Amino acid sequence: MSYLNTGIELPGISELLFYKGPTGKALSQLAQTILRGPSGLTSGEREMIASYVSKLNDCEFCHQSHSAAANAILLDGGKTINCLVENPETAPISNKMKALLRIAAKVQKSGKEVNSEDIALAKSAGATDEDIHDAVLVAAAFCMYNRYVDGLGTALPAHQEEYLPMGERLAKKGYKYPPLFLRKFVLKMITRKRQKKTT
Repeated sequence: MSYLNTGIELPGISELLFYKGPTGKALSQLAQTILRGPSGLTSGEREMIASYVSKLNDCEFCHQSHSAAANAILLDGGKTINCLVENPETAPISNKMKALLRIAAKVQKSGKEVNSEDIALAKSAGATDEDIHDAVLVAAAFCMYNRYVDGLGTALPAHQEEYLPMGERLAKKGYKYPPLFLRKFVLKMITRKRQKKTT
């Protein structure tokens, strides 16, 4: 449970998304747009950025859930994400992605850390203006999501075995939010299903 008395026993950001429907819907739509919308970067590449920035921010739920989503999209048994967490420079990813992750890491500290040399290096590695835009947007958005989770103390962890199906669900269905009038019903279903699996 978070610092707030939400009455919702779901891990990570899930608790907050269901706590306040209009906010949850808007944040879910933003995630759907930046991670699944049109982009020169694949959904797997954008999930990598989300996972990496969340790791840098020490936001465990966001890191694990977006790692699981990336793994489900990349279908590599987690090899890419595991290598990325160890050292992005030696991970089995393109030079373009390495350059974009360097930019994302700077955005995680402060947007003002990014400079024209970073942009030029990314472009020389094959990144387009849109690629750079989308990488910065994902990195900035996940700093916001991570701080939302941590700032309200959503400390209820997911069980390790929950991340695999969570990642598969996100890879398949994305980040769509239920209609607001169904929110309480969907919450009951999710809570009941989770309680059955963890008892």
